[in-house]
Amino acid sequence: MAGNSIGQIFRLTSFGESHGVAIGGVIDGVPANFEIDEAEIQKELDRRKPGQSEIVTQRKESDTVQILSGIFQGKTTGAPIGFVIHNENQKSKDYSHIKDKYRPSHADLTYDKKYGHRDYRGGGRSSARETASRVVAGAIAKQFLKAQGIEIHAFVEQVGKIKMLSVEDIDYSVAEQNIVRCPNPKVAEEMITFLKEVRKQGDTVGGVIQCQVMGTPIGLGEPVFDKLHADLGKAMLSINAVKGFEFGSGFAGSEMFGSEHNDLIKANNRTTSNNSGGVQGGISNGEQINMRIAFKPVATLMRDQKSINNKGEEVTVEGKGRHDPCVVPRAVVIVEAMAAMTLLDHLLRSKTTQL
Repeated sequence: MAGNSIGQIFRLTSFGESHGVAIGGVIDGVPANFEIDEAEIQKELDRRKPGQSEIVTQRKESDTVQILSGIFQGKTTGAPIGFVIHNENQKSKDYSHIKDKYRPSHADLTYDKKYGHRDYRGGGRSSARETASRVVAGAIAKQFLKAQGIEIHAFVEQVGKIKMLSVEDIDYSVAEQNIVRCPNPKVAEEMITFLKEVRKQGDTVGGVIQCQVMGTPIGLGEPVFDKLHADLGKAMLSINAVKGFEFGSGFAGSEMFGSEHNDLIKANNRTTSNNSGGVQGGISNGEQINMRIAFKPVATLMRDQKSINNKGEEVTVEGKGRHDPCVVPRAVVIVEAMAAMTLLDHLLRSKTTQL
């Protein structure tokens, strides 16, 4: 199975399945002699782990990371950082009812047709549980970026049709004070009430996460095919359930005149507006990077659905298991992790551009 690595210099290769012994990864390209706060890595994993509130899956996993290599006496050695997270709460028998059936909008059919064999236990490799490995790599990348004055913050902007009307003057700390991770307390309460009702009905719903990056220097990005926003888009679209990626003015920019959309440049190299979202010509321009990431509804419903089995026969897929009614509250840290890995990779690549 190819496609298990991301990044050119700072590079993560992940492994493991949802109901296997463990998940984990190997991170290459980490600069040596940098002090790593391992407690901060665990803190990021705790933001993603299941069972953390009443509006997420009740699978109980501590998601305790074990660093196997690459960090000694609290500092990076320059060697690959290997890590593992053991699965502790697998209930594989919960998936026996779909052993030969294809769940609607899951990867069951596509995996089976591509490989001729699939791990039906929680989706195997296609499970969102794999994203815990990304959070570990992202937590390490964040620490490097913070030392360079670069900070990344994501938050839930929308759940279903409930959305924040303004994202100006965001207090990021507020987002971590409620279980839906929305920085507007009033909207957060509406979202939580709505998600409880969705879960009660055995249904699911999608949502939107906004990600903002501050402190990015001018010059990150490698034209033509490795534009910074293109690599950020690839990173975000690789996350389970992501169906849309919008950068800067996004689709709204298609309705504007050039005289409205152009970001005029001031004498200090800053711009009067930021419709470009912090990237021009594929290269960061020093302004705040703005992204919006759309997530589809979770495919597993607590309702019966019509489908087929591996013989092409019509069957009913029963609604069973432990699943999120909406992925966005737990996906906030995953979005931040993918942004951090991409930005650190490009920061390291930029060091090879000029003598």
